[in-house]
Amino acid sequence: MIRKATFILLILTLSSSCVSKKKTTYAKERKVTVAGSSTTNPESKREESEANQTADQIINSALAFSGVPYKFGGTTKKGMDCSGLLFVAFGENDVPLPRVSYHMANEGKQIRVRDVAKGDLLFFKTTKSGKRINHVGLVVAIDDDDIKFIHSSSSRGVIVSSLREGFWNSAFIKATRVL
Repeated sequence: MIRKATFILLILTLSSSCVSKKKTTYAKERKVTVAGSSTTNPESKREESEANQTADQIINSALAFSGVPYKFGGTTKKGMDCSGLLFVAFGENDVPLPRVSYHMANEGKQIRVRDVAKGDLLFFKTTKSGKRINHVGLVVAIDDDDIKFIHSSSSRGVIVSSLREGFWNSAFIKATRVL
């Protein structure tokens, strides 16, 4: 009886946060294009420059955890989950974020995927039966129409992935800007 209850509790825990089971479907690939924006106001340019500098610092903080194994609820080099990675990286740079991915999704301003920039957040729903966002990544680079993001995958730990990958493309829900 205790074993059965422990097994059920384990299954429920794993299905509720940052679970990203690798799916090998590559059909219906989205074409993402990224266009730059231009501002003429010097004040806006200064704010944009400061946001870019902060984004670079946060990205560097997150990249320092590359290769760290996945651990549900983790926030250290011994193990981290997706929201723990961003919670720590943003926190190290004095930008407060909630601890859980679906709460993070309520922060900042929602943006179109074609308008994402380094430092923006990407949100995913990685389970078929789940009703809410359960995974988050941080945009680290944009190369033409390929958006690269760092996150903690339950199967591979902290890695950089592409939004073009079939699994991530199909699980994508929205992007937000918090900087």
